[in-house]
Amino acid sequence: MDDEQQHPEPGPLAGFTVGVTAARRAEELGALLQRRGAAVLHAPALRIVPLADDGELLASTEELLGRAPDVVVATTAIGFRGWIEAADGWGLGEALLERLRGVELLARGPKVKGAVRAAGLTESWSPSSESMAEVLDRLLEEGVDGRRIAVQLHGEPLPGFVESLRAGGAEVVPVPVYRWMPPEDLGPVDRLLDAVVARAVDALTFTSAPAAASLLSRAEERGLLGELLAALGHDVLPACVGPVTALPLQARGVDTVQPERFRLGPLVQLLCQELPARARALPVAGHQVAIRGHAVLVDGELRPVPPAGMALLRALARRPGWVVARAELLRALPGAGRDEHAVETAMARLRTALGTPRLIQTVVKRGYRLALDPAADSKYADV
Repeated sequence: MDDEQQHPEPGPLAGFTVGVTAARRAEELGALLQRRGAAVLHAPALRIVPLADDGELLASTEELLGRAPDVVVATTAIGFRGWIEAADGWGLGEALLERLRGVELLARGPKVKGAVRAAGLTESWSPSSESMAEVLDRLLEEGVDGRRIAVQLHGEPLPGFVESLRAGGAEVVPVPVYRWMPPEDLGPVDRLLDAVVARAVDALTFTSAPAAASLLSRAEERGLLGELLAALGHDVLPACVGPVTALPLQARGVDTVQPERFRLGPLVQLLCQELPARARALPVAGHQVAIRGHAVLVDGELRPVPPAGMALLRALARRPGWVVARAELLRALPGAGRDEHAVETAMARLRTALGTPRLIQTVVKRGYRLALDPAADSKYADV
């Protein structure tokens, strides 16, 4: 058996842990991440109220059937399909379709356009950018004063969209197609929050604005909001499927990364680029060492490392080639107390996990250092 068979090439996300907050399509996102090597920590940050149980949607539908709107804005494919299905369940499906045939129907993007056409309807217009901002610009250019506009919501009011229409003189009828509620079991969310604050995850993904808002709200309830924002600002990469999803985080001063196309596949591809690029890569004792979230790549081979060992390795990598005193390493160990013997124990386990003990040198009576290759010394001297 050759080396390639013994040590298959690790995926681009191998050694990283990714948090998933999605309630819908979480299994699909998790599978995409795991296929590329990531460990996944899933905690739905919200739950969706079934459409047929939602009295607000029924009231909005009856209001539109009673008095026709001039314009209907369809914002999500699942939401539009769900609206038609719910109306069918109430015995109002045909009446709703007939009403929608007689209005200006705007569809935000190709997926929504597909849902509109699947219902036997034809959209009046759809932006190529999938941007609600472009939909808003078109409406305002046409003039909205005195017009009655129905807007299918994402699950919460679209920030700025409804307000801008009303400011232009429109009468807006919100259509809350599905409603987000906090999860019934808060245990998984709390465990995910604890993991983010402890930097035990490398990235946190969001696929809806309500999920982001819900996680922030739960952190605030637990008194962890400041710590969560600090983690997302520095050590944990917040990745959003698109700009609407990112708004609750941006409102808190958190910068996010987003794919150019607002889909799960491009979101995962973005993480495949961003996380490895953030990993520290060093030439050590003739080997290439890349430090990832819960593992280390040594010459391309993935070596899982216990949390205590990762804490020591990160402390050594902050100043590659420099001696780090045992006392300083002890402070880096999670819950180690005051016994410097804990450093020796964790260091022995780290060397075993790395599979190449000479990557880390013991400097007698002083501490430990990464055995940085001499040619790299000058490059990292001022780190």
